[in-house]
Amino acid sequence: MTQTSVVIVGGGIVGLATAYRLMERYPDVRVTVLEKETQIAQHQTGHNSGVLHSGIYYKPGSLKAINCRAGKLAMEEFCQREGVPFDVCGKVIVATSEAELPALDTIFERGKANGVACEMIDRDRLAELEPHTRGVRALHVPETGIVNYVDVCHRMAERVIAAGGRVVTGAKVYAVRRVGGDLVFTTTIGEYTANLAVNCAGLYCDRVAAIAGAVPEVKIVPFRGEYFELKADAEHLVKNLIYPVPDPAFPFLGVHFTRMIGGGVECGPNAVLAFGREAYTRWQLSPRELSETLAFPGFRTMASKYWRTGMGEMWRSFSKGAFVRALQKLIPEIRASHLVAAPAGIRAQAIRKDGQLVDDFLVEETEHFIHVLNAPSPAATASLNIGNLVVDRLAGKL
Repeated sequence: MTQTSVVIVGGGIVGLATAYRLMERYPDVRVTVLEKETQIAQHQTGHNSGVLHSGIYYKPGSLKAINCRAGKLAMEEFCQREGVPFDVCGKVIVATSEAELPALDTIFERGKANGVACEMIDRDRLAELEPHTRGVRALHVPETGIVNYVDVCHRMAERVIAAGGRVVTGAKVYAVRRVGGDLVFTTTIGEYTANLAVNCAGLYCDRVAAIAGAVPEVKIVPFRGEYFELKADAEHLVKNLIYPVPDPAFPFLGVHFTRMIGGGVECGPNAVLAFGREAYTRWQLSPRELSETLAFPGFRTMASKYWRTGMGEMWRSFSKGAFVRALQKLIPEIRASHLVAAPAGIRAQAIRKDGQLVDDFLVEETEHFIHVLNAPSPAATASLNIGNLVVDRLAGKL
């Protein structure tokens, strides 16, 4: 049995950022990160499109807005200090019709309220920034950037280990019990004992909370985001990042174009129900996890309300032509021949029992545990500040 002060379950970017912040502020505290995979950052972090989000979309005063703004600055400082490449390249949010202008105005007002440097631009200015994009008006957000978050995670892990912490891979947690005042974690490679713990398990955070004795108010429902990449001869159609005006009813940003820090341009994602929490292709299936999703009253309520939207997303999943048409709303020159399939990602979306999609970050606390129960985009951008938030809550218990 290995003794430590704090166990962090999950070796994605939120777990590693929390470990990094904890050891930065409390260097004498022994920290152990337990990651079930053989390498860190294998799921949401490793399938991230790599955007450094500005914080323009989020409701002022929300955890997303506060942590994204501060977290972006912290992430840029970390990358600059650690030599991780990033590029503050800017993006445009494009209204393709007059009907989208009120929603674009709302995003603009939110951006100003959140302190984001942004500017409403006309069609001529849009043509200067992104010549191949069609739109009646756009919002230019010059401070948006791109980075490789897997590279960030490896650097964070190095710093945690150098400071005396542990990052243990291949350690799936399948039981947690109280022994006196300690928590004992039973994993696939042995037991770990800690005084306190943080649940950053992402796609399985609700399950980890449950085995730790909590009663989470939400269930994670996995949504797969499918992507294409532009072939090299079509990359000139995109200079930086091009986004549509999102549907305000959903916490998804719609199919968009993202230049990647390592080269290439990604197109997507859509958002379809995944038939398992790690079902990265449409043919992968976990009968147990799918049945849990379908039996969850919150999912059924949400699905009954938004089934038309869901069917449209499913159609784009099976029809490359439908996906192309969605992309053509932003760049009419795009053709199916320009696209090659790219790896998909899965978003861990928390849903309440009444069917409400949780739009903000959700962090819950019990006596010995902090549970991060909803941390989708922009959690990677905000991760260092989410880490600070968690450490603040742990501070009185250390």
